[in-house]
Amino acid sequence: MPGRTPPPPADEARPAVPPLAGFTVGVTAARRADELAALLQRRGAAVLRAPALQIVPLPDDARLLAATRDLVDDPPDVVVATTGIGFRGWIEAADGWGLGDGLLDRLGRAELLARGPKARGAIRAAGLREEWSPSSESSVEVLERLLAEGVDGRRIAVQLHGAPLPDLAASLRAAGAEVVDVPVYRWEPPADPAPLDRLLDACCAGALDAVTFTSAPAVLGLLDRARERGLTAGLLHALRRDVLPACVGPVTAAPLDALDVPAVRPGRMRLGAMVQTLAAELPARARRLSAAGHRLELRGRAALVDGVLRPVPPAGMALLRVLARRPGWVVPRAELLRALPGAGGDEHAVETAVARLRAALGVPGIVATVVKRGYRLAVDPVADPGETGEACGPGGGKYAGSAPAVTGPRPARRP
Repeated sequence: MPGRTPPPPADEARPAVPPLAGFTVGVTAARRADELAALLQRRGAAVLRAPALQIVPLPDDARLLAATRDLVDDPPDVVVATTGIGFRGWIEAADGWGLGDGLLDRLGRAELLARGPKARGAIRAAGLREEWSPSSESSVEVLERLLAEGVDGRRIAVQLHGAPLPDLAASLRAAGAEVVDVPVYRWEPPADPAPLDRLLDACCAGALDAVTFTSAPAVLGLLDRARERGLTAGLLHALRRDVLPACVGPVTAAPLDALDVPAVRPGRMRLGAMVQTLAAELPARARRLSAAGHRLELRGRAALVDGVLRPVPPAGMALLRVLARRPGWVVPRAELLRALPGAGGDEHAVETAVARLRAALGVPGIVATVVKRGYRLAVDPVADPGETGEACGPGGGKYAGSAPAVTGPRPARRP
């Protein structure tokens, strides 16, 4: 009718699928875990939470008290604040011991360096002012500045961030400085390791699509637990192949870098930036094909069919991944049976899983039956036999490789 606005195309009318819908992401953070989980869930991810460590505050610790008294009695020339929570905790503990005013006086007279914006904010909240803070938020740049200034004979207090900083302290001492470690809190294994064990098992089984780390001690905590359980090889294999590690910054990623495990990291060391990086990386790694006239995208626990998210049972996803690795070619039932978790030796389990997979996809023709032989993914031919499918992630894992055009002879299509 004249004057009527035509309906929008189907793709425009359909709500956009959140970027992390269909993916499962592990969260190892002990602090700010709620915030990180909410950011991931807001983008559609399923979240498996398992703190890889716990923070043990030290307000009554003899080492922190001794270091504080030492600095009040013998003031430092330089103070390096590495974390906001640690610096604030130090001031609060000193107040509790009746040393707060003395500590603030000594800190106000020293050269105050803040490793990053959170430490800088804590310094200013205490009524102090930092002299400098590196744009990289790295202890390495702090060390470079101090060495360039010259530290011979200078007294330098370093507020630790849950673990010793041996490289920083050793380099300063080697250059002639007197270094006072300030252990404001420390990292320890979680009181209940069961959640971490579940996350570790999920990693090794490839049941996670990504795992996030917000501190280097969290990386080490997961690696230590894997070593204790004899799962180091399985964990490293998964992180190099099937499970994408995401780190909040280069300092956090350093233990993985040392093990040749590639981890993605944002340009800015922020939780939100890390989540945005994941929201770009995981969909880019998803396998994409054209099958039975439909666009198909494989995600961790779901498939997108023509842009519609369709959750798929674990057995169905296992079969779909095997079929997608050889698109257009017949995969025997025996091979598909081996891919089914806990299927045993009954090939009827394959028929049941395929039926459920077809129902989940909503398009039965995507998975075609080849009578007495097996099943095949009904990929569509391409105009140019030399073309390949859309690019996917590296490494040969569940997201690896693109869907090649089928250029060799195919079995005849069956209903």
